[in-house]
Amino acid sequence: MPDDLTRRDFVALAAATGLLGQSLPLPSIPAAGATKPAGTVVLFQGDSITDGLRARADERPNSSPALGTGYPLLIASAVLRAQPARGWQFFNRALSGDKVPDMVDRWDGDTLALKPDVLSVLVGVNDFWHKRMYGYTGTVADFETAFTALLERTRKALPVARFVVLEPFVLRTGAVDGTWFPEFTERQLAAGRVARRVGATFVTLQAVFDDLAAKTGPAYWAADGVHPTPAGHAVIAERWRATVGL
Repeated sequence: MPDDLTRRDFVALAAATGLLGQSLPLPSIPAAGATKPAGTVVLFQGDSITDGLRARADERPNSSPALGTGYPLLIASAVLRAQPARGWQFFNRALSGDKVPDMVDRWDGDTLALKPDVLSVLVGVNDFWHKRMYGYTGTVADFETAFTALLERTRKALPVARFVVLEPFVLRTGAVDGTWFPEFTERQLAAGRVARRVGATFVTLQAVFDDLAAKTGPAYWAADGVHPTPAGHAVIAERWRATVGL
């Protein structure tokens, strides 16, 4: 949390904007046995947190190398184990280093072409981090506007798809210090507003990690403050499944 914004203030702000623990009504995942030739397609999009060192040349669904080493693999593994006859197809098309403008440039081929039934997006860390380190000039308003436009365009192309937006998060260790705030918090709140506008389930993560970090120290969950450890990826996977209902 920022130096001038206490955890209690943050929770109050999130609650006031309707974003804390939000799970909005969404189109249903096709019922078991529903006719869909390609099965139920779940697509993970985002930056390096989602990329998880995936094998980009491997485009097969439900492939361990293609899903990477992080939370998409954990989610897919659990769902495929629980519902072997359902016809689930899990894909990961996240790219390390991506900001929202980078996703826009590759969206048609990496998202719309797959026609996902469930689209899960975690993005936002690089939209701030690259501003600090690499001369990127995007503002909070730019992030919110571009992210909203991207998902609204996707909604028009995929009108019955379920959208899931994960809250970008960081922990105060490694690369992350007090100078990240309050702007990073503003970007978190912007991501929640985007989710609400497009009818997406918003998976809150920051409060969960803050609670865990208070007990063990932040590096246990994200060694550099940004990229989750195996334990951190397990937290994301558990939170995603509980919020989405899979």
